[in-house]
Amino acid sequence: MSERPEEVSIVLARCVELAREAKEAGDEPFGSVLVGPDGTTLFEDRNRVGDGNETRHPELAIALWAADNLTTGERAAATVYTSGEHCPMCAAAHAWVGLGPIVYAVSSAQLQAWRAGWGLQPGPVAGLPIQTIAPGIEVSGPFQQFESEMRALHSPEHV
Repeated sequence: MSERPEEVSIVLARCVELAREAKEAGDEPFGSVLVGPDGTTLFEDRNRVGDGNETRHPELAIALWAADNLTTGERAAATVYTSGEHCPMCAAAHAWVGLGPIVYAVSSAQLQAWRAGWGLQPGPVAGLPIQTIAPGIEVSGPFQQFESEMRALHSPEHV
């Protein structure tokens, strides 16, 4: 990835903002942005699982949008930025449509540790690292500067 650190921070901050919007709308706090090789935002979304459809993750929405709107080469050159590491479903979709690198603010391992510390049950799907599901994808993260804000958003006390 050729992005400068300040560009990564700006896009990840937007992902965290989308995660906050999701939480405020009654969804789980996740947000993601698809960026082209020239730094242009191509698509962004937030989690939309509040209606009971637990597959409405922003990373899956990005993969579906990219498959419909970008060429194979454009997908490979695009980067997905996200507030939280992809779940196995989203990592698989990312790999199947041939998207490029993933940059995440906080990891699945961090989220699992926070949930355990709060006495919450793990989710219905194992929180495996992206590289376990899709070993050919370049991955960067987590980024410490987003940890406290994301932890607060995921906290059961955060309303």
